[in-house]
Amino acid sequence: MQMCKRIYQVSSQVSNSHYLVGLYQLRFTPMSAYHCASPLLLPRDIEWLRKNPLRSNKVTKTNVSRQYEHLQDATIPKLTKIPSRQSQAAVEKRSIPERKVSSELQKLRFEDFDESESGKIFGIHKDIDEDKQLEIVYGVAPCMLALMRGRRKPSRLFVKEDKGPQRDAVLRVCQEGIRHGVQIQRVNKKTLDKMCGGKVHQGLCLLASSLGFIREERSVTLQHKENQGTLWLVLDGIQDPMNLGAILRSAYFLGVDRVASSIHNSCPLTPTVSKASAGVMEVMEVFGYSSLEDIIKAKAVQGWQVVGTVGFEIGNCEGPIMPCSDFKMSRPTLLIMGGEGQGLSSDLRQLCDVLLTIPPRRDLQPGVESLNVSVATGILLHSLLSSRTGS
Repeated sequence: MQMCKRIYQVSSQVSNSHYLVGLYQLRFTPMSAYHCASPLLLPRDIEWLRKNPLRSNKVTKTNVSRQYEHLQDATIPKLTKIPSRQSQAAVEKRSIPERKVSSELQKLRFEDFDESESGKIFGIHKDIDEDKQLEIVYGVAPCMLALMRGRRKPSRLFVKEDKGPQRDAVLRVCQEGIRHGVQIQRVNKKTLDKMCGGKVHQGLCLLASSLGFIREERSVTLQHKENQGTLWLVLDGIQDPMNLGAILRSAYFLGVDRVASSIHNSCPLTPTVSKASAGVMEVMEVFGYSSLEDIIKAKAVQGWQVVGTVGFEIGNCEGPIMPCSDFKMSRPTLLIMGGEGQGLSSDLRQLCDVLLTIPPRRDLQPGVESLNVSVATGILLHSLLSSRTGS
């Protein structure tokens, strides 16, 4: 009890102090002193305090002695309103200028954020400059051939971080990139997966300009120096990029002289096509035409033979149908392949001199009467090129 009374006396002295300027800021009241000492009181002390209540908890103005009056304004800071976090953020947002992000970084995403969140961070989604369209080429062979052939303008090569030594194939691509002055950046696998949409990148991604069809509309009526064994592959409405890549790979391997494709209803030349072709798209030019009928008619006038393709089960066609093994190439030839599902269009079928088919070697069940277009193209190309005169 004596301790409690002493605390009470001290608190009263502090509240009315004329000497301790620093304690002015404490606002020490008798009630606050009681709360500080209450855990130390005995039950009889608590009963005494109930009968003798303390003074009000109101804080009275403390007088400062005259010898410290000149320090009152300087020593005691004025209370100011603390701004909220929202107001501070608003001030910072107005004071910090907006940063511009380079086109290379626009293709990347933060490792710890998904696509929607990273899009908010960058302030863009896919804002690529139209004059220099960039895309991600992925895979060892496409990246290597893209650097070697020089048809693309490379910007940056991304290589997966690896604790051990890099594979020889990856090192060769890096050496080729260094030879062409391409900046190389090491990133983790998660970043590479996001850059190429989760496809098989083999630890390499190349940021480079895009490739497109070669446009040669003006030269379709010009005379070309072809021999009897010239073969052009004409693609009508190939939609699947995997099929297009496989067709390009077979055409390049078997020795096709040119690949022509329709532009409006066909798959564009994308990095997926390049990966499916094992990089052949980086080497072999693909010509695009807005009207395949015009190029076919122009070549027919020059004496080319127009060969179409149909499934084995199709009947009542406009021209004669014969097995591919019976056909012999004796002059420059156009081989026309139709797209998935619909096959060769009726308009192009009417322009064909002969229609080839691949006969099956067994009785087929319903639903599997035909081959994949890329597989059929490989078989037909091999059959025609093997039959040409002088081969």
